[in-house]
Amino acid sequence: GGLILFAIFSLVMDVFKIGYYSSFYSCLSAIKIIYPIVQAIFVVVQTYFLWISAKDCIHVHLNVTRCGLMLTLTTNLAVWMSAVTDESVHKAHSKLKKNTTEEIFRWLLKGNLPILGMRSSSADECNCNSQICQIFKNGYFWLYPFNIEYSLFASAMVYVMWKNVGRFIDHHSHHIQRLKFRLFRRTFFVGIMLGLIILVSGLGVLILYEVQVNSRAEPSKKSQALTMYYIFNIVCLSLMSLVCIGGSVIYRFDKRDMDRHKNPTRTLDVALLMGAALGQYAISYYSIVAIVASTPRDAISALNLTYALLMIAQHTFQNIFIIEGLHRQPP
Repeated sequence: GGLILFAIFSLVMDVFKIGYYSSFYSCLSAIKIIYPIVQAIFVVVQTYFLWISAKDCIHVHLNVTRCGLMLTLTTNLAVWMSAVTDESVHKAHSKLKKNTTEEIFRWLLKGNLPILGMRSSSADECNCNSQICQIFKNGYFWLYPFNIEYSLFASAMVYVMWKNVGRFIDHHSHHIQRLKFRLFRRTFFVGIMLGLIILVSGLGVLILYEVQVNSRAEPSKKSQALTMYYIFNIVCLSLMSLVCIGGSVIYRFDKRDMDRHKNPTRTLDVALLMGAALGQYAISYYSIVAIVASTPRDAISALNLTYALLMIAQHTFQNIFIIEGLHRQPP
């Protein structure tokens, strides 16, 4: 289900890219338009393949199957790296364009307006000037994260399939438990509602933060936006840490055996969980070093330090809680 959700947004992104590049195809190579078309076909075929074959445990043509799955895995990683690079270049160009615009504006105020007319109009031939072109451009840029997540999601699923090729499962060591999910059961409903409230609040705070920080507002308003952003995240991280600690404590009272059997899916889950946390650990560590080394220290620095420390604590408690839960037998 998650794979299909990300695949749909990836297809929408490809449509936006095709529309954007088609707006000035005369000064672009054909590969620019062909690439999103081929990528859309790849997304459709791969999603269908994973939906149909994700649970297959293959015991014939092992070498061919492993080769094909590894080729698919590396293709997904290549698409992921391409999307990350594309997004980074787009952000760099946007920042450079913003700074250049401000410099030109200041330059014009000094009385250099007539010189501007000497610039050749041919340099703007491939610029995206129409409204529909701008919509396509902004649309595919905001949809990049979904395409990045799709590539990682598909890579994880293909890796598990690759590990399961030729694998024999001991049916006596696995218990099948049918979980009955009831949406309006009291505990589930409260959890879902609290999660939605935090999600909507987080989006609101993020939008306000982006608008205030990136606008030409007064420094005091930018400081207020930073304070609001850090306080909200500190509260959320504190609650998440307490919940994870509470879950780990509950595990101590729930007498269940630990599942120590070899499981490629669980091993990959743990590896991805720890690998993803390393990036956040590094960011928090460098933030702490920068804050401690900088002077003078103000309220924003104190909030930033608290935020970085809580981020490390939250990821640690959360990973312990999730990994311990993954290794527990069903009821």
